[in-house]
Amino acid sequence: MTKKRVVIMGAAGRDFHNFNVLYRDNEGYEVVAFTATQIPDIDGRKYPAELAGKLYPDGIPIHAESELQRLIKELKVDQVDFSYSDVPHEYVMHRASEVITTGAEFVLNSGPKTMIKSTKPVVAICAVRTGCGKSQTTRRVSEILKAAGKRIAAIRHPMPYGDLVAQKVQRFGNIDDLKKHNCTIEEMEEYEPHIQAGNVIYAGVDYEAIVREAEKEADVILWDGGNNDMPFYKPDLLIVVADPLRPGHETTYHPGEANLLMADVVVINKIDSADPDDVADLRDTIRERNPKAMIVEAASPIAVEDPNLILGKRALVVEDGPTLTHGEMTYGAGIVAAEKFGADELVDPREFTVGTITETFKKYPEIGILLPAMGYGDKQMKDLEDTIAKADCDVVIIGTPIDLRRIIKIDKPSVRVTYELQEIGRPNLQDALDRILKS
Repeated sequence: MTKKRVVIMGAAGRDFHNFNVLYRDNEGYEVVAFTATQIPDIDGRKYPAELAGKLYPDGIPIHAESELQRLIKELKVDQVDFSYSDVPHEYVMHRASEVITTGAEFVLNSGPKTMIKSTKPVVAICAVRTGCGKSQTTRRVSEILKAAGKRIAAIRHPMPYGDLVAQKVQRFGNIDDLKKHNCTIEEMEEYEPHIQAGNVIYAGVDYEAIVREAEKEADVILWDGGNNDMPFYKPDLLIVVADPLRPGHETTYHPGEANLLMADVVVINKIDSADPDDVADLRDTIRERNPKAMIVEAASPIAVEDPNLILGKRALVVEDGPTLTHGEMTYGAGIVAAEKFGADELVDPREFTVGTITETFKKYPEIGILLPAMGYGDKQMKDLEDTIAKADCDVVIIGTPIDLRRIIKIDKPSVRVTYELQEIGRPNLQDALDRILKS
């Protein structure tokens, strides 16, 4: 039998998962390469032989996505699998057009066929876009489950940017584990809030191996999704967060629309800061596209350490990096705090950026006057620190999920903004979780 030769287009997450569950031990296919985009410096490596299995004793090379056309021709590729998230539908079809004109097939793999079955109940939290509010929704769900006496293990969507073999299965039970595993800012932003809430959280590369470890210490598995990707585990309850600040995105981004269509529960977040007409339009879209879904409405009110540090000051606002880049958000909690507590001016960081932060603004010019907390490695963290040091401002408003001051030196007055999910009315997440709790 002739093997199909496959390239997997990815961004160091969904691509590795799809390989593991669909191709690793499949004699009918030969994955000849991965391509990489979105995340800096992940191309030029290999998916290692230790993870790739017996069919790939030399591992699998990872190339930049810009090389795709050349790879298809030189490697005689039959099939290209699109395996990353949070991109417009139009973008997906542009990539498809580029592939099918070469003679190769363009494939979007089935969500359910890539979902691993757990021996424990699974509650999955996903979204229609990056930056909708998955993190605070996940924390709220964990509170409800723990209050009911359930032991939970959270499993986070992958962010394997370092040594892939060492990152096969990662368990985070305390803050020291973040240093032990050489976490980037992006990883810490996702793991640290769970640790502070008293949750054990797993992540890594091999999600079959990960869930089998997590099942040993949990009554319920809590899937904490990344971007707007679909769950890696078959959910007993799928909660999807939608954002009325970006109306229409719930049906125009991949694979966020798929999440909307699969959802058991849709949380309309940020209703405290959204236009009521946009909330109503989003509610109508949910009812039209997924009439079986329970709709929960919620706010994400902010809290600020010391509002007096903001009043009348020129403020530099630092927000979560991925939310501003491929998430395309033009403001977040830091901007809300600046406006609410009377900042005199928002300082534009672009004239002060250095190195990789300058490159980020060139790649994502729509970011505007917010500073993305990029930190995929030591170089980006240092460039972020130097950019803040150069900025001519009175105060730094930190709107990131973690306290950046623990990671980088900020030599100016600074104030941190935090936010939690607050359901409005009924039904609420307690109602949504009833069937899991009763089981």
